[in-house]
Amino acid sequence: MTTHDALAVRFEGHRPHLRAVAYRMLGSLSEAEDAVQESWLRLARSDSADVGNLGGWLTTVVGRICLDMLRARRSRREESLEDRLPDPVISREDATGPEQEALLADSVGLALLVVLESLTPAERLAFVLHDMFGLPFEQIAPIVDRSAATAKKLASRARQRVRGGTPNPDPDRADQRRVVDAFLSAARGGDFAALVSILDPDVVLRADGGVLAGGLKVIRGAADVAGQAATFRRMAGGTTTRPALVNGLAGLVNTVDGRLFSIMSFTVSGGRIAAIDILSDRDRLARLDLTRLEP
Repeated sequence: MTTHDALAVRFEGHRPHLRAVAYRMLGSLSEAEDAVQESWLRLARSDSADVGNLGGWLTTVVGRICLDMLRARRSRREESLEDRLPDPVISREDATGPEQEALLADSVGLALLVVLESLTPAERLAFVLHDMFGLPFEQIAPIVDRSAATAKKLASRARQRVRGGTPNPDPDRADQRRVVDAFLSAARGGDFAALVSILDPDVVLRADGGVLAGGLKVIRGAADVAGQAATFRRMAGGTTTRPALVNGLAGLVNTVDGRLFSIMSFTVSGGRIAAIDILSDRDRLARLDLTRLEP
């Protein structure tokens, strides 16, 4: 095995971690893969003999690449990811094994990703690398060209936004599923009162049908979300609904005549649904990896 091949093997061992970092930074699965690939190219061009802690070095490099991508996204005034849902990660509820356990341990809810996308690039990097992956502020500071004390303040500001903007999901997935099943039953029956009882008073519904459908639509409050019962009922009429985990939380995969129609994610907190995220953008649905749903 050549030195290059040995380095590639070591890099592959770090790929899942790097992909997780990049996904949290970018909210886009394809962009996360691009960032990870760029980190490999930079590693291959460097003198790896001088790298003492390869995992830490790669995490820092991926963080810097993602920071540059976020800044470039803003400077070019591209479609803001605040105006669309992040890419969902979907898996089977009944899957077992090391890959599934790693996926679940590594999952982060869509509601949290939505809040992360409201942060500045520097705040997001400081929060993701420190609070989610334990990187010390001394290592984060050079990436954002600030002092360690300033990096700590960036993470603190981000943490306050996250705590104020995201409900804490109930940990028991069986309980989550029972609440989602109750929601689905009430929606199909058009039972407004039952829907209101299942929804948190401050529930947030985010629906992303893509640019042609008017982009991201946000509805707040139990009464207004329950008022969409007629829409849910029409969706359920000719739809085949399959339970799944969406970013580690109870969700639904909906198909019509075998074609993927929508992905729904539910954040259940305190026994009620606190957030519903629906992705029905056909172009983005077509790019999703659903192989983890296969038996």
